Amino acid sequence: MKRIWTIIGVRSVGDSFKWYQSLFGRPETSPSHAYFGQIVDTDGTVLLCLHAWGAHEHPSLVSPDEASPGNGLLLFFRVDDFDVALKRARALVTCFEEEPHVNPNTQTREFALRDPDGYYVTISALSEPKRKRPARKRPKKRLGSTKVRHEGR
Repeated sequence: MKRIWTIIGVRSVGDSFKWYQSLFGRPETSPSHAYFGQIVDTDGTVLLCLHAWGAHEHPSLVSPDEASPGNGLLLFFRVDDFDVALKRARALVTCFEEEPHVNPNTQTREFALRDPDGYYVTISALSEPKRKRPARKRPKKRLGSTKVRHEGR
């Protein structure tokens, strides 16, 4: 299995760390370092890495002044607790970039918001809730004799 570790430049690793933990419903902990932290899922999968601007010599993380944060980047997360994630997100921001809706391409519910550094974050339902199907009409059973007919006796 191969996994990607998305790393974004942030002004405050601690503040962004707390924001993303809240968004994903993860217990509040501290990042590994003042300049770097990993948001991980319950199974240890890295969801997102947060890197302080200018903390190292990474060419694309030198300064947010070189380009607008998030230019060309869309953070897209699929969650299995969409309705609860929506409530958590509403507690984090005053307005959404996109209110909850059904994406016509994926047929899943999603919404979008901005993180503290201006990154565009989309939250999408991992799967849609199962909808109750209308009850099927059962064919009427033929009421008749339960005796077995023996032909040719």
